Amino acid sequence: MDYTKLGRTGLDVSRLCLGCMGFGDAGRWIHQWVLDEENSRPVIRKALELGINFFDTANVYSLGVSEEILGRALRDFARRDEVVIATKVHGRMREGPNGGGLSRKAILSEIDQSLKRLGTDYVDLYQIHRWDDDTPIEETMQALHDVVRAGKARYIGASAMWAWQFQRALHVAERHGWTRFVSMQDHLNLIYREEEREMLPLCRAEGIGVIPYSPLAAGRLTRDWTANTLRAETDQIARSKYDATADRDRIIVERVAELARKHGVPRVQIALAWLLQKEPVAAPIIGATKLSHLEDAARALSVRLSPGEVTFLEEPYVPRPVVGHR
Repeated sequence: MDYTKLGRTGLDVSRLCLGCMGFGDAGRWIHQWVLDEENSRPVIRKALELGINFFDTANVYSLGVSEEILGRALRDFARRDEVVIATKVHGRMREGPNGGGLSRKAILSEIDQSLKRLGTDYVDLYQIHRWDDDTPIEETMQALHDVVRAGKARYIGASAMWAWQFQRALHVAERHGWTRFVSMQDHLNLIYREEEREMLPLCRAEGIGVIPYSPLAAGRLTRDWTANTLRAETDQIARSKYDATADRDRIIVERVAELARKHGVPRVQIALAWLLQKEPVAAPIIGATKLSHLEDAARALSVRLSPGEVTFLEEPYVPRPVVGHR
């Protein structure tokens, strides 16, 4: 496993991050393909064996069950100071007023609930899951600053928003002397590259580490176009992201397959190798639900694409509607 600094911080993170949205309780979550605790633990253990030290979850994943599963597994399999735990806040955790969002009340309540579920005194990276139009960004940034000052988080990050919103948040923190975002978790892969227009250049300029989610486009970049899986059939969120441009995306997927044959590797390694060479990408978030998913992903670190191969993969891309910011 290779390691890198997260943005301009001194924090060492593995170049792959294990995303934990796929661990939880299908009865408490919109996704029917999630693994229960018994089947999640071997995946988490394998990640640690491969040298992955970076784990990403969120309070809203299976309404807290993902955090619980991750927390118990890491307590059993690793030392706390050896792992980097990231979680997120924003999603609605209960009905009624103050059940979600980024108000001071929500943030200060949800960090305590996340820590309880994870079984730890602090998280390494506390991220806002989306932008909250109903809360002043000043209120959000001050609350996050207080979370850090209280020792409940080491760093803060953001996810899935417009570049102007992210720049505004950075400016507000700087103006008031509050803790600054160090990372951006955004939607980026070979068939969704809209973040290259403004967000990636902004992150490069500001020294922000990028930890892309959905780096394999919910598996579309890793299998034959006609292949069916439980996730492909039931994941309506993924379908809403990608179905509209399927005709153009198919060309890119076929080129991934062609390069995989040329290099003699699984397609996942080509898709990840492309992403890992993007600056300032620190660690793509891998949503593994099988041990082989992790093993194949780890081998992508040794795959090198030539400039011509990168162009070959990128050339068919066409602009598409922005998705993921809501």
